[in-house]
Amino acid sequence: MPVLPAPITADAPARVPRPVFQQSWTCLTWLHWPCDPGLVAPLLPPGTAPDLHLGVTWVGLIPFHLRAVSISGTPPLPLVASFYETNVRLYSVGPDGRRGVVFRSLDAHRLAPVLAARASYKLPYMWARMSLERRGDVVTAASRRRWPGPRGVGTLVRARIGARKVPTELDHFLTARWGLHVAGRGGATMWAPVDHQPWTVHHAELLELDDGLVEAAGLPGLTGSGEPYALWSPGVRVAIGPPERVPQRI
Repeated sequence: MPVLPAPITADAPARVPRPVFQQSWTCLTWLHWPCDPGLVAPLLPPGTAPDLHLGVTWVGLIPFHLRAVSISGTPPLPLVASFYETNVRLYSVGPDGRRGVVFRSLDAHRLAPVLAARASYKLPYMWARMSLERRGDVVTAASRRRWPGPRGVGTLVRARIGARKVPTELDHFLTARWGLHVAGRGGATMWAPVDHQPWTVHHAELLELDDGLVEAAGLPGLTGSGEPYALWSPGVRVAIGPPERVPQRI
């Protein structure tokens, strides 16, 4: 019998007792588009499938400020402790029912964390020129990729922060993800646990979008297919555990 996906919860189902990385994600603008699961499935690691909410999966474009990064309990390191990031993410479920995030790209403006994350977790980090600023209730994020490419591809997101909202089940589906799937060495798929406190989310209004990152991630035309579902959050503190191999079938 197939294993059912784990429940959608606002709280982490388990702590990460020995985190490899601890960090704070702050000033996040969440833009999401519904997408046909058949378009997403070929972009996921082996053995995983698109995670669905009411029959569709979602594609996220999320700029934010990553702060206070520490490795294995050490004090924050000067070259990797604070940087801007914009990621393109998909939503996955493994054969064991564990839900996760799959990052198609993670653009960051510091080279050191790009190299470290590519080497350790095999995450597709990219080095980019980036900026993120908040003026009153308006947040503006911009990036332009430098390495490894495609060079020059980037994004501009400008959004107005609205009132705090009571999270819906869709909000929890998109934000409260307790692991990440990544393609590892030799064709293996890995899953790393993630732990954070419940998200505080706000309504958000998209004011401007000029994006090439989603198309570069393998989903052309999606950002022009309609108004995205938009949220904003002040952020959370996050712990990420060591990756483990995902069984190809249960």
